[in-house]
Amino acid sequence: MNNDKKTFKAIIDNEEKEFEILYTFKSFKTNKDYIIYTDNKYGEDNMLNVYSSIYYPSEPNKDFENIENEEDWLEVEKFMKGVSEHYEWFFITITSIWYI
Repeated sequence: MNNDKKTFKAIIDNEEKEFEILYTFKSFKTNKDYIIYTDNKYGEDNMLNVYSSIYYPSEPNKDFENIENEEDWLEVEKFMKGVSEHYEWFFITITSIWYI
């Protein structure tokens, strides 16, 4: 079995953390790119922590941006709804990530 996980590292609260990229997609409605990723840890509700941010694939050193408006969240939710039909363990929260 091929296990080609894509990961990135970030410094959060002065601590280096590793994240696995689950999905990336572009919304033609908002003309933005989104990234969905996990730290592969489980929250108190026993659900996998999954995060989503706006990212810039053509600028790999640019920081991710928080999703802060309803239009962006609707696009992520629409995408995740399609994914969640197959996987029921997704939980999305807002986070800020910085590339190392």
